[in-house]
Amino acid sequence: MNSVKNSFSIRDMENLSGIKAHTIRIWEKRYNLFDPERTDTNIRTYSLASLQKLLNVTLLYNNGYKISKIAKLEDSKIPALVKEIVAKNSEKSHALNSLKLAMLNFDQSLFLKTYNNLMEDRTFTDIFNKVFIPLLNELGLLWQTNTISPAHEHFISNLIKQKIYIHTEQLQIEEPTRKDKVYVLFLPENEIHEIGLLYINYQIALRGYKTIYLGQTMPIENLVDLLKYYNNIRFISYFTVAPTQHDLNDYLKRFNEVLEMSPDSKLYALGHQIQHINKEGLPDTVKLFNSIEHLVEFLEPV
Repeated sequence: MNSVKNSFSIRDMENLSGIKAHTIRIWEKRYNLFDPERTDTNIRTYSLASLQKLLNVTLLYNNGYKISKIAKLEDSKIPALVKEIVAKNSEKSHALNSLKLAMLNFDQSLFLKTYNNLMEDRTFTDIFNKVFIPLLNELGLLWQTNTISPAHEHFISNLIKQKIYIHTEQLQIEEPTRKDKVYVLFLPENEIHEIGLLYINYQIALRGYKTIYLGQTMPIENLVDLLKYYNNIRFISYFTVAPTQHDLNDYLKRFNEVLEMSPDSKLYALGHQIQHINKEGLPDTVKLFNSIEHLVEFLEPV
């Protein structure tokens, strides 16, 4: 049963803050920054308040404050000093810490408050690239080290998806202004990781093109129908775990047979799995991208 996580090991503290466990122990012993409880077997456990303090201390430390000076501050003064620094130049770090806490507590209100503060002077593109992507990159490590559960990952991922949906819908209210091609976005069978594809959908809509978002686990056969309605289609897919390494080139061969029915259409593919594609003999109808940024740069300017 999933519940709010309010007790953390020193390894959790290291993973969430980026401060080595050895350093945390030194700060604790030399400066009395934290007062962990101990289990019957003398293992340290830290409260959510201790985690919040460590994240704030880390931000101050990374901005040039000596740990000896931080240790002399009253606990109530540390958040105020953090706010001052954030106002100057460290909003990204503060936002990442706030979003981590929102995730750990399943706190939607904190997520929305942090996001709305960012939106006051940033574009959605900027927030996604500089805040959401670093956060998503950390999730894998946090999950692998049991710092967070799959429930935490799903919670924060779905809130990010929600924001992509909202911004995309705002663009799609108006008729597309560019008519020379249509973009069809889909994930192959057994592929469910769609945040990257959703964001690409947003970027294409931002450029005034019609997008048809088909979502998760779409068989190739079901894509043939699109060729009856549109010419010059750009199919875009994201291969995170599927097709598997051994199925990739066969998948592209089958997809190319579909593209032969529409000579002007192409497939753009990206994701972790494309590193396993045999580039020799790759058909001209297929173009590979090594990142979201690479694909977005390839698109026409906004």
